[in-house]
Amino acid sequence: MTYVVTDACIRCKYMDCVEVCPVDCFYEGENMLVINPNECIDCGVCEPECPAEAILPDTESGQEKWLELNANFSAQWPNVTRKNDQTPADADEHKGEEGKYDKYFSPEPGKGD
Repeated sequence: MTYVVTDACIRCKYMDCVEVCPVDCFYEGENMLVINPNECIDCGVCEPECPAEAILPDTESGQEKWLELNANFSAQWPNVTRKNDQTPADADEHKGEEGKYDKYFSPEPGKGD
């Protein structure tokens, strides 16, 4: 099992999860984060820290797409180990919005550490 970041993170990217991760398995895209499933130790401390409720265990139904996306982009995007100023100013306006992947997803990398 591993945890995955879902589209609820897109345009929110609060980064509270990054602060608590003991193995630094988060990677930063332009408008979302992903978890490297090969680095995640399944501790689960990140899940309750996410204000957008974007982090779920991959064992939940329907998470295959997100597991693949997290694995793919964690190999391309820079590692991020601490909360930075990359949370969008309008993050709260997008919290809970449906269909964010189709509307806003960007494959571009973030800044990382």
